[in-house]
Amino acid sequence: MSATDAARVGTGLAFVVMPLVFVFAFATHPDLLRPRVLGPEQLIDRARGRRLLHAGHGLVTLNTGLMIVVALHLGSLVRSHGADWAGLVGTLLAVLGTVCLAADKGALCLTMSALDDLSDVEFAAARPALSAIFAKKGWLWLLWGIVLIPIGFAVLAIAALTSGATSPWVAILLLVGVLLIGFPDGAEIVNLGAAITMAAGLVPFGLTMILQ
Repeated sequence: MSATDAARVGTGLAFVVMPLVFVFAFATHPDLLRPRVLGPEQLIDRARGRRLLHAGHGLVTLNTGLMIVVALHLGSLVRSHGADWAGLVGTLLAVLGTVCLAADKGALCLTMSALDDLSDVEFAAARPALSAIFAKKGWLWLLWGIVLIPIGFAVLAIAALTSGATSPWVAILLLVGVLLIGFPDGAEIVNLGAAITMAAGLVPFGLTMILQ
């Protein structure tokens, strides 16, 4: 296998694995059928002791690397079909948002996994610090940069649709998926549906790349 073939297969695998990781991660959230808005305190309580949830968040942290691969490939693809500015701007926004997502999972989710073995008294003592973290105090406001993910990928999806860089159904499923996948915490059933929608478009696209 040449280096070019290896890059093609690796990129195709990124398109296959990336959305499936999100499907798994959102499926691990408790009370999927009881959507409601959760504040920082409720998020702290929900995350404590949820080892499967922590595993899902850990995978999402690693998945950000695959998200960047997908964004770069989509950007290159739409630019090769004449959508130069859309490819550039969409890729930039998607990559910046993905970096913020990695920071978000590290600061909020992986931190909670380190506290699973604390006693109730020890956890209560740590709660003020956790509340400040989950409320995104200080420079944690940068974590709001995750909103750039749906914006960036939506730009790429629309560019792919209008330029013919991908088949229409791939672009449409990606667009619908990315616009809904950032739904607020507490209604992960919507995020799960969005991840499945995105997978329906990206997985066959990735498999086609692998089998070329």
